[in-house]
Amino acid sequence: MAGFVQAPGAQPLLGHFLPLLRDPLRFMDSLRGQGDLVAIRVGPLRFAVVCDPVLAHEVLTDLRTFDRTGPVYDRTRRAMGSGVATATYADHRRQRLIMQPAFHARHLAGYAEVMRHQTGTLVGGWQDGEVVDMVEEMFRLTTSIALRALFSTRLDPADAEKLRSAFEVFLRGSYTQLALPSLGRLPLPANRRYQAALRQWRTQVRDLIARHRGAAGDQHDLMARLLDARGDDGEGLTDEELCDQVAVLLIAGAETTSAALTWAMYLLCTHPEVLDAVSAESGRVLGGAVAGWAHLPDLELTARVIKEALRLYPPSWLLPRTATREARLGAHVVPSGTMVLVSQYLLHRDPDVFADPNRFDPGRWLAPGRSAAESAPPATRPRSSSKSHHAYVPFGGGPTKCLGEQFATAEAVLALASVLARWTPQLLDSRAARKPDCRLVMLPRHLPVRLAARAR
Repeated sequence: MAGFVQAPGAQPLLGHFLPLLRDPLRFMDSLRGQGDLVAIRVGPLRFAVVCDPVLAHEVLTDLRTFDRTGPVYDRTRRAMGSGVATATYADHRRQRLIMQPAFHARHLAGYAEVMRHQTGTLVGGWQDGEVVDMVEEMFRLTTSIALRALFSTRLDPADAEKLRSAFEVFLRGSYTQLALPSLGRLPLPANRRYQAALRQWRTQVRDLIARHRGAAGDQHDLMARLLDARGDDGEGLTDEELCDQVAVLLIAGAETTSAALTWAMYLLCTHPEVLDAVSAESGRVLGGAVAGWAHLPDLELTARVIKEALRLYPPSWLLPRTATREARLGAHVVPSGTMVLVSQYLLHRDPDVFADPNRFDPGRWLAPGRSAAESAPPATRPRSSSKSHHAYVPFGGGPTKCLGEQFATAEAVLALASVLARWTPQLLDSRAARKPDCRLVMLPRHLPVRLAARAR
């Protein structure tokens, strides 16, 4: 990639593999300031990392030129199918047009009732003084919400738990299948568990789809809406396409949202003054109830905490694209076939946009015109510039921006408020959170907290 700034520290044969393996976030941070496009190498593979928000916006908004092709996406589709989050330009538009009505704002209140019920079950089952791992608890919560929103009452508790367990094994094993495909083909116990979970997952989802197709009467869950949806040609999604979409929707609706909630919990536990303020808001707004759709407008601070958690720890932290033709990005000519990487983690900590970018400060998202007592110091607010409009992209951007953004944001705010209205978490070990697992989704390895019941 002649003409690009070359990242320092490449080793013979390995390139930048070792620093990426040891601490990928620190490595990404090290690229900032070296150039707006920085070339890195991982073994024989070469990538161009986009460090400028404006250029990143160009990449994300031009799917025809910067498509989801190449070896990474080929392996992703083999593992998860060709859903709307993994489809190439040729298939993406049709799938998105078919699916978009199911995520219309008019349906969100109904989905929020599913969120309220599942969250109430979780927070009502905890005990005073109990130690829980928030990574596991939040994943269990968001998976149950996603499954219930998809399949409604047709999914009995036993089936739901089997599907959730299979999905968890499948998700945890997907990283090996993507990053180390040769290792993923060996007859290891973990690979056998992965293949068995994948078979169970697809069989069970196909059965649920068939039952929905054959059901009489009006259903208001997400799957019913997807079954009814039609494209411009009048054709709907096939059963195989629907199966692929379920995998994508669960990853987007479960794994990424659970990551956002886990990081929000970590940040609040390490900033007790903000935790006290959010808990007070939750208690005042909810009055001991579980949060529902009507509570959302009044959970203003809670929403800013989620937004700031997504800035500091975006669950989807790295988006690959491949140039399908020669293109220009800024002053650079990008040859056809170049693999381009957009890192939300890198963009979200750009000091030209976010002053003191590593600081947790929900006040930076206050709306203009708030009183001085409520406002953040002017230096911490996102700076107004052409960069600032494109530097915050936790849900991606352009035609591939997450369809479920409103769903996920509402879910995270309602769940966080419901937890904090009833429980005060005390962090027992923050070491795992200091060096996250950067796989498909960025997460702490574990986050143990002790729960103290709040007076209602």
